[in-house]
Amino acid sequence: MHNKMNSQKTQFADLGLSDELLTTLKKMDYVHPTPIQAQAIPVALKGHDILGSAQTGTGKTAAFSIPVVEHLIRFGEGKAIVITPTRELGKQVIDVMHKLLGRKTHVKTAFLIGGDAMNKQLRQLKEKPSLIVGTPGRISDHIKRGTLKLDDVKFLVLDETDRMLDMGFSKQIDAIVEHIPAERQTMLFSATLPENIVKLSQKYLNDPVRIAIGSTHEPVKRIEQTVSKVSMENKYQTLVDELDNRQGSIIIFVRTKRGSERLARNLTKAGYEAEALHGDLKQSRRARVIKSLRDKKYRILVATDIASRGLDVPHVRHVINYDLPQVAEDYIHRIGRTARAGKKGEAISLVAPRDGRKWKEIEALISGVTASNDEKTSSGKSTKARNGKKKNLSQKPRWSTKKKKDQKKRRVQAEKKAKRIAREKQRKAS
Repeated sequence: MHNKMNSQKTQFADLGLSDELLTTLKKMDYVHPTPIQAQAIPVALKGHDILGSAQTGTGKTAAFSIPVVEHLIRFGEGKAIVITPTRELGKQVIDVMHKLLGRKTHVKTAFLIGGDAMNKQLRQLKEKPSLIVGTPGRISDHIKRGTLKLDDVKFLVLDETDRMLDMGFSKQIDAIVEHIPAERQTMLFSATLPENIVKLSQKYLNDPVRIAIGSTHEPVKRIEQTVSKVSMENKYQTLVDELDNRQGSIIIFVRTKRGSERLARNLTKAGYEAEALHGDLKQSRRARVIKSLRDKKYRILVATDIASRGLDVPHVRHVINYDLPQVAEDYIHRIGRTARAGKKGEAISLVAPRDGRKWKEIEALISGVTASNDEKTSSGKSTKARNGKKKNLSQKPRWSTKKKKDQKKRRVQAEKKAKRIAREKQRKAS
């Protein structure tokens, strides 16, 4: 395990970076590296392979982007390729890279993702880019077409590797790596390190330095977590109550693509500014939805788990799990969309009776113990969870203390608001 550095006292100027990159980092207001950055950057600059894991929202993208960009601008030789599981995460990575390179850079880049125009990508590749960011499927397509050569790659970065394997990209990754020289520097980052990731690292990495920041099964401590028991009949109204009592941007997670469209449509009809995001949207539409959220053109994003990784919008203050995730680990990634860049955030989960098993799996993941019918408080005493009972469970979510009369009051307020909006629309139409 790599020795830890005190990231609070460490500055980027202490990490051996060039003056050119330090000037860019200063313009980006990057002064103190996060723990993952403070540990990974010096190791990467020395040419070591890295096997890294860190909680979501800890600055992992910059941890590998900074040393890659440093090498490209300092030496200007060889290619770097970054492989990500989704278009959204790829877009985040290429945006960070472009900021680090600066507007006057000589380094050419290519962004290779599915759903994007092939002609645009072919033009980028004809420029002989030194930096390539893309998803496994589209990178494989270009290799098969003969439009992408990887025989001079010096850097390989596999980001969110666990997610790529979950999505079935293992064969494509193997095929891509076969075209990359064995003499290279490889950095593999993963939110979790199950056995299949460890085996993969043994195949791709050469004597890697292991860097781990925090527990990958533990939420960021700046997130206040709440869970509210609901019935299926009052689930939507409970959501409306939560929206009316929260300020700032919100991401609502649902299970299905159709569900995201339906919920966003219902919220819009009720007078809220809401958009849907899911995998069936065209890439241009997905990009517009995300950009509009960043630009605060609307307040509420209703999304499937496509947004649970790689979506970095610092002003998102709340995450609401309208539907619980199918996989417990995705809970950590979902709520990690808030409390970005050192800020605080809130996450609430609406748990219906049919969600009992899923919720126990989530609590077991967070606490590191086997789920049981009872919950344990921070003092270790076993207590039954009941509606209206609030318990602070250390890093575990606390039960909501909302009382029925408060919910009724908010419902009345919401109804009045809806009627007011309807009257205003009618007035404008007449």
